[in-house]
Amino acid sequence: MANLQVEICGVKLKNPVIAASGTFGFGREYDEIYDISVLGGISTKGMTLLPRLGNPVPRIAEGESVILNAVGLQNPGVEHFIKYDLDFLKSKGVAVVANVAGKSFDEYGEICAKLDGLVDFVELNISCPNVKAGGMAFGIKPESIRQVTQVSKSALRKTPLMVKLSPNVESIPVNAQAAQSGGADCISLINTLTGMVIDIERRKPVIANNTGGVSGAGIKPVAVRMVYEAAHSVDIPVIGMGGITRGADVIEFMMAGARAVQVGTANFTDANAMPRIIAEANSWLDKHGVKNINEIVNTLTLNG
Repeated sequence: MANLQVEICGVKLKNPVIAASGTFGFGREYDEIYDISVLGGISTKGMTLLPRLGNPVPRIAEGESVILNAVGLQNPGVEHFIKYDLDFLKSKGVAVVANVAGKSFDEYGEICAKLDGLVDFVELNISCPNVKAGGMAFGIKPESIRQVTQVSKSALRKTPLMVKLSPNVESIPVNAQAAQSGGADCISLINTLTGMVIDIERRKPVIANNTGGVSGAGIKPVAVRMVYEAAHSVDIPVIGMGGITRGADVIEFMMAGARAVQVGTANFTDANAMPRIIAEANSWLDKHGVKNINEIVNTLTLNG
């Protein structure tokens, strides 16, 4: 059996498979199906400073090999997480990644300050609209990415900062570099693509919000390309995600340069997806005589 342990920013994970934010809640429901301590880490449901009810329904739609969501960050707020969910996650011996979102730079800083020293990573969701800048997402422009990263990093004295990049941008390498220059300790990508599904009988979008974030197996080639580009443009660790459904996908992302991965939508179609994916990745390593999973990181050779 290969050594699956990875280390990201000084944090040791028993394996590189992390539950992606927004697909795993705070882990309690999945822990009723299998012992979630087998995972490398869990990225929590996206949390805001105050509780949010989220968007109106319907807010989930299916496409071909993908799903769309416009949940709108429904969550109980960071204080509720600290009081009721944090100890449970810590008891599982997994890396706890607190995914956070704000409506302003100051709000990001405030929520980061509350979590500093309590979790293993803070992961910034910067695909949210900046209400003080006309609603443009924090993660669109490099300067905005740099600024929100700087504000968040300044509030974190003990906890590494992970910045989750949006794919709905002009240049992933430029935005990855902006996160690094702002002080990010690592980056994760990709967040969801923006898409639409239309009910042709009603001639209306299926989702009440009209558009939603696209995730699932169908986006994997886009995600792998962007992870490769990001990993070869920065010096900090990259965590890859987007369409991972099997162990071979983990190997693919890590060959492209990811140090670890996050698995999201696959959990909806197979509640036991992540334990299976971990086992499949290990079987691939054993079959190919790889003793340590870190040996495959950034081993892709381009054609020509």
